[in-house]
Amino acid sequence: MIPEPQSQNGLAEIYSRRFDAHVAYRNAVWKVLTRKFFPRYIDPRATILDLGCGYGEFINNIQCAKKYGMDLNPNAQNYLGPGIDFLKQDCSQRWELPDECLDVVMTSNFLEHLPSRQSVADTLLQAKRCLRSGGRFIAMGPNGRYVGGAYWDFWDHHTAITERSLVEVLEIQGFRVEVVVDRFLPYTMVNTRAYPMFLVALYLKFPLAWKVMGKQFLVIAKKI
Repeated sequence: MIPEPQSQNGLAEIYSRRFDAHVAYRNAVWKVLTRKFFPRYIDPRATILDLGCGYGEFINNIQCAKKYGMDLNPNAQNYLGPGIDFLKQDCSQRWELPDECLDVVMTSNFLEHLPSRQSVADTLLQAKRCLRSGGRFIAMGPNGRYVGGAYWDFWDHHTAITERSLVEVLEIQGFRVEVVVDRFLPYTMVNTRAYPMFLVALYLKFPLAWKVMGKQFLVIAKKI
C-alpha cells in the first residue's frame, strides 16, 4: 500500500528516494547561495526559521544567531546541525513559537507541496505572526508559468504557484513586497547535470543568465 504523500511515512519515503543520491551536490550549491547571495538580505544577528527545512541545506549553511528548522518529515532532524531547534509539525497549524520571535522565514521549493491554497495562506499567516516588524519572508519555488507540465513530475506537488500569485497573497495578508524575480534558479537539482561550484557562483552574478536558465521564482517580502 502506497503511503499518502502528506503522511510522515510518505514524506520520509518520497524524499529518501528523491534526494539521498544528491545530498552532497545540493549542499555544495547551498553553500554558494548562502555565502554569495542571501547575506545581502539576512543580518548575521538574525533569528531564522527554515520552513520545510528538508535536508537542512539552507539552515545548516547560513550565518545567523539563532536557527529553527520546521518539517513534517521526521527524518529531517537527522540532517540538521548542532544548535538548530527542530519543529516537527504541520506548518498550516499554529507554529510552536511565540509571536514576533523571528527575523527571517526562509522557504525553498516547499509551498508547492502544501495540499491546497488555503494551506499556503494559513502558513503565511503563521509566518506573519511569528515575524518581528520589519522581518522578512523569503520564498523560492518552481514558477508554474515557466515549468509547464514538468511541474507535475513530482508526486507530491499539489499547488501550482507563480511569482504573481505569491505576491498577491502576501499583499492581501499585509506584507510589503520588496523583491520579485520571476526567473532565478533552474527548476531542479534532481536527475540533472551537476555543475562545478565556480559556475554556480558565476551564474549568480549574471541576472541575464537567469532569464535563460531560471525557472524558479524568488520573492522577498517584509512584515509591516
